Amino acid sequence: MKIGIVDADLLGRQKHRFPNLACEKLSGYWKERGEEVTLLMDYNHFDEYDHVYVSKVFTDTPVPEWLTETEKVHIGGTGFYFDKAPNLPDEIEHHMPDYRLYDSWIQSEIEKARRESERSQKDFNERNFKQQFKEYTDYSIGFITRGCFRKCKFCVNQKFDHVFEHSPLKEFYYEECRKICLLDDNFLGCSNWENLLQQLIATGKAFKFKQGLDERLLTDKKCEILFKARYDGDYTFAFDNIADYDLIHEKLKMIRRHTTSKSIKFYVLVGFEGTGAVDIENAFKRLELLMQYQCLPYIMRYQDKNRKPWQESKYRGIYIALARWGNQPSIYKKMSFRYFCEANQALRPVDAPLCSTMQAMVDFENDYPEIAKRYFDLRYEDFGK
Repeated sequence: MKIGIVDADLLGRQKHRFPNLACEKLSGYWKERGEEVTLLMDYNHFDEYDHVYVSKVFTDTPVPEWLTETEKVHIGGTGFYFDKAPNLPDEIEHHMPDYRLYDSWIQSEIEKARRESERSQKDFNERNFKQQFKEYTDYSIGFITRGCFRKCKFCVNQKFDHVFEHSPLKEFYYEECRKICLLDDNFLGCSNWENLLQQLIATGKAFKFKQGLDERLLTDKKCEILFKARYDGDYTFAFDNIADYDLIHEKLKMIRRHTTSKSIKFYVLVGFEGTGAVDIENAFKRLELLMQYQCLPYIMRYQDKNRKPWQESKYRGIYIALARWGNQPSIYKKMSFRYFCEANQALRPVDAPLCSTMQAMVDFENDYPEIAKRYFDLRYEDFGK
């Protein structure tokens, strides 16, 4: 049989650079059975395949209007079904992923970039260019646990009400991959967390939890083991709700008792509980606390499967500026929010109208001068002195 696989996010999202695990598992399953598997780079010629699988993670990834489930065409993933996505059959879900599925696409991207550099007579550094594909080439990827008991209304993970062991590490661990990437929903909520964490450490490979960890569940023991492990990149947590302020504050103190690392990052959700001044003030209040403990934010503007509420806000420009400022560490570490907005304006001619970033700040400050006075001049680097 001929099997076609479509990673819809790869086709529909500019600069998308993370493999679709379901696609890799489907490929591994069918290749083991001797079938011909092709990663398709468009939605044409489906009739040439016995089965075509289309998967997407993000709800706003565009797909053709005609695309639907048939006997030959199978669609799946949270991008189509949000929190109601059907599970893969067990024999596929627990199959070793095909970590070579994207090889031909990666090579074609390299060749395309090389040809472009030749046309423009610019030097081409293949090693540097290939860094953008490291998630495809360097990592064993899987879920060592699944589920979460939080039931956060903004989260796609609503299927389960507890955390449980899902895949043994050996199920997706590939010796040739240099690192390990875990996609677990709430690893620290698993009762067997310590044994599983020790298994990861025992591989000798650097590992990371892509979705982040629940800092509300941290204990001194968890910190002791976690912060001594060979971790890959930033330790990432989440500060989604201002109601958790006091608890997060206590956990930040605990984190800093165990590590002085600058590589602590928190997802900061905005635009979920509202899109007005209160929500914006709460965002800055959380950022200020993170600054005190030299932790970096990643601003997450809430969107559901149908809409992005922040885009409808009177202060839409503030949400855009907040993410642009907070999600660029090299800028965030050196500039206050006010200075960032002024720096954007400085790029325009002296007599030019206010840029959208500066205008957004001015409008908000005119409406809420006390909030602006309290937060707009905070600087990350001042808290590190």
